[in-house]
Amino acid sequence: MTPQPDIDTTRKAFQADLAVVETEEGLQTVRDRYLSRKRGAIAALMKSMADADPVDRPALGKEANALKQEIEQAITERREAITASTHPIGGVDVTLPGRELSFGRRHPLTLIREQVVSLFEAMGFEILQGPQGEDDYHNFEALNMPVDHPARDMQDTFYLEGSMPASDPSEPPATLLRTHTSGMQIRYMESHEPPVRIIAPGLVYRRDTPDLTHSPMFMQVEGLLVGEGITMADLKGTLVSFLRAFFDADTRVEFRPSFFPYTEPSAEVFISCVFCDGHGCAVCKETGWLEILGCGMVHPAVFEAVGYDPERYTGWAFGLGIDRVALLKYRVEDIRLFYSNDLRLLEQFPQ
Repeated sequence: MTPQPDIDTTRKAFQADLAVVETEEGLQTVRDRYLSRKRGAIAALMKSMADADPVDRPALGKEANALKQEIEQAITERREAITASTHPIGGVDVTLPGRELSFGRRHPLTLIREQVVSLFEAMGFEILQGPQGEDDYHNFEALNMPVDHPARDMQDTFYLEGSMPASDPSEPPATLLRTHTSGMQIRYMESHEPPVRIIAPGLVYRRDTPDLTHSPMFMQVEGLLVGEGITMADLKGTLVSFLRAFFDADTRVEFRPSFFPYTEPSAEVFISCVFCDGHGCAVCKETGWLEILGCGMVHPAVFEAVGYDPERYTGWAFGLGIDRVALLKYRVEDIRLFYSNDLRLLEQFPQ
């Protein structure tokens, strides 16, 4: 007769094996050793029942089943203990490598706008924000641009649906997407007495075909200073100081006569080429100079439109394209890249 396995011996062997288990893998090995259906110790006990005395079989079977349940319970508790020690609930394993976090970055045009605004704020200018949807009067007429002015043509301006330039002064003004932020200057002067010292940054819209240097939507900053005794010398001093602070202290600045309907006299401002340092290159067309902004003394007709006395007050204004300045500052050759949402480009700029 084959000797039957002893239940107490099996229990003691299991307890000894379980006591040294510290991992999930080790626990699985112990489980297979005792609970495997074919080769497990409990299966061997069950098979031994055939050789036991028929009188003892019920008691042996009961003890074997009890041991099986005891082993299953012990293994479950041990597994929970191992899991709790390895992965504590609510805990953090400080040995694991951290997750790389992605941070948003400000757009290069936003960076340039903030730099420009910061420099003029330091000079005491007030920052204005206004509507991108503007009426024909504040965008054109009050700025000394009559009805037949080319800039008011449908080919150059985005008029809103159902809105057309009014030829009759009694008709309500047309509504459009602003072509510059000068309308904010008019609105400010309509509600404030001199002195005035403001800049108005924001998006503007023109019906331009996108190319290397043009976009139908772009950022612009326009400035205005009004008071008694304001001269062209004040304008030149302010803009030269700004440009040298923004680009480089050695930047050369040149004012050339020009024409704008809302300023008289008017000038275009050029700086020494940032690509060749003024020696001549393809970007500056071998001239050594790059146009950077337009400016001039405020036209008396503009003052009359807002109720200022042009005999008492004078002032100057300028307009600066943020996109164009960004092209020069960051040495970018295509303005369309700023609106492409290409992270390879946007991630290159210092924050």
